[in-house]
Amino acid sequence: MICALLMLWMASQAVSAEAVQHMQAGIEADKQEHFEVAIAEFRKATELAPNLAEAFVGLGRAYMENHEYGAALAPLKRAVELNPDLLVAHEFLGYVLLAQGYAAEAIPHLERAGARDALGIAQVDAGQLAEAVVNLREAVAKRPNDPDLLYYLGRASGLLSKQSIDQLLAVDPEAPRAHQAMGENYFVLRQMPQAEKEYLEALRLRPDLPGLHLELGLVYAGASQWNKAEQEFRAETKLQPGNAEAAYRLGAALLQEGKAHGAREELERAEGLKPGMPETLYSLGKAAALDGEAEAAEKAWTKLLEIEKDSSLAAQAHFGLAGLYRSQGKAAQARHEMHEFQRLQGKITPLRDDSRPN
Repeated sequence: MICALLMLWMASQAVSAEAVQHMQAGIEADKQEHFEVAIAEFRKATELAPNLAEAFVGLGRAYMENHEYGAALAPLKRAVELNPDLLVAHEFLGYVLLAQGYAAEAIPHLERAGARDALGIAQVDAGQLAEAVVNLREAVAKRPNDPDLLYYLGRASGLLSKQSIDQLLAVDPEAPRAHQAMGENYFVLRQMPQAEKEYLEALRLRPDLPGLHLELGLVYAGASQWNKAEQEFRAETKLQPGNAEAAYRLGAALLQEGKAHGAREELERAEGLKPGMPETLYSLGKAAALDGEAEAAEKAWTKLLEIEKDSSLAAQAHFGLAGLYRSQGKAAQARHEMHEFQRLQGKITPLRDDSRPN
């Protein structure tokens, strides 16, 4: 139908019958992926109808599909010159310019065409990060599983974050937030002494700054300094009693110290603040089991398994349930849970100690 309408439109524009035939032949060759033939037919159409923008669009598209992006530039630019309102010409020209590395030049054409996906990518390459994030988020909302869009959205967000942090460090390198940012950088690089130093300085300058005690606690937890970690996590829970991660981290630290009852209390609070977090449920089950509360442990681990089926946490929950049922004399159930644990052990990665609820 579209091809027929195009042919009728060209006829109304006084395009010669021979040009129409070559256009039609080019369209058919393109549909059959005979791109060399399509190129030849569209090129002949442009020679016979040098003012027909659609012929140049067809030629440019055929070059694109044949991965000859450099050759596609001239006919697509000509199409835009002949008909500035032809959006498909702007779209294809924007794609080609972007593919050739001319991101800044591609942007106005992609904006005109409303091609948010390619526009966001071009804006990343051109350093227009805030605009790129907006467009890429819109594109990802429409295609949530597109690997390229997800990559560029992550890249744009990361670069924008770095840009903001660089500005912070340039404006006031001695500000509490500047020391916090440096601490976070050192933490990512696993340079824990430097991270500790930066966090402590930030706390000295602003002891009530939310998040600092939590982040310093993670430094100590990473070094298995559980007493210090407990102190920092506890300080964070006092500052932010509604912070589920702070409650979870405090409970996990208490569990590492063998303080099962206190750990259970904090982990139950974390579960109440943000229900259904697998890490919280696993640790809660472990704390309850150590605290002699078998029913609570079973409930926590069973709930975890309703959420996750094949993860490392699921394997550990099966292992915990196997031990629990064995101690209760439930041999069949214990064997089943151990079998599930062994099944998962062959297909999962080890349990992470640094996983955190989001």
